[in-house]
Amino acid sequence: MTVIVLTACPAGLRGHLTQWMQEIAAGVFVGKLSRRVRERLWASVCELSAGGRALMVYQNRSEQGYTFETHDHHWEPVDFDGITLMRRPSGGAGASSKLKPGWSRASKRRKYGGRSGR
Repeated sequence: MTVIVLTACPAGLRGHLTQWMQEIAAGVFVGKLSRRVRERLWASVCELSAGGRALMVYQNRSEQGYTFETHDHHWEPVDFDGITLMRRPSGGAGASSKLKPGWSRASKRRKYGGRSGR
């Protein structure tokens, strides 16, 4: 079983994939492919994605029983003691700097009761 997920890819690529696989949801394709067809199809997905992202999951003889490949995806596969995990990009220091220092109004109300903070 092979699953390919496309995000922000041209409609022509989706049409190309429907020749080999079934589209079960928008941008999600499922099919049973041979290794040769899967590799050639993945090469065409990478070539025709035109700035979009693609993710492919397929059966493999490993501890997990499957493996996956990504193309122009901000999440990256990382091997961790023989198990492949997806590493998400961190939010960075900029994400937490938008918060105001101190306690929230809701926290003050719970602690002191009533309407504090006005």
